[in-house]
Amino acid sequence: MSIQKEVMEQMKIAMKAKDTMALESLRALKSAFLLAKTSGSASELTEEDELKIVQKLVKQRKDSAALFLEQNREDLANPELEQARVLEQFLPEQLDEEALEDLIRDIIEQTGAAGMKDMGKVMGIASKELSGKADGKTISQVVKRLLLA
Repeated sequence: MSIQKEVMEQMKIAMKAKDTMALESLRALKSAFLLAKTSGSASELTEEDELKIVQKLVKQRKDSAALFLEQNREDLANPELEQARVLEQFLPEQLDEEALEDLIRDIIEQTGAAGMKDMGKVMGIASKELSGKADGKTISQVVKRLLLA
């Protein structure tokens, strides 16, 4: 089942349960899908496109929450984090730090990267291979740590 169909099913469940937070998150996701469909040249979104949209919305929510927490506004951060949790259910299982490190070590060996000057090369391959399995910020941090070691 495509992510869009799954979102519609979850919206029905959230409406019946009167879960306003989940409903708000799912409506934002549905809106993002519609916007991508109408603004792009393709009439249908691929599963990869859908995943990118979900990742983008989760990242936006987490970034907003981080800003609110920096400003000691937990009352605004908590709803953002809740919405991120609702949206994360549509993402594939995220890799833990250890598995991510192993995969990036393999990529570094394949490319023959020898320092920070090769970070772009490693990031390009890692971002493609790990798309949906880890967020870009985490991938970047692990690549930097491994290239500096």
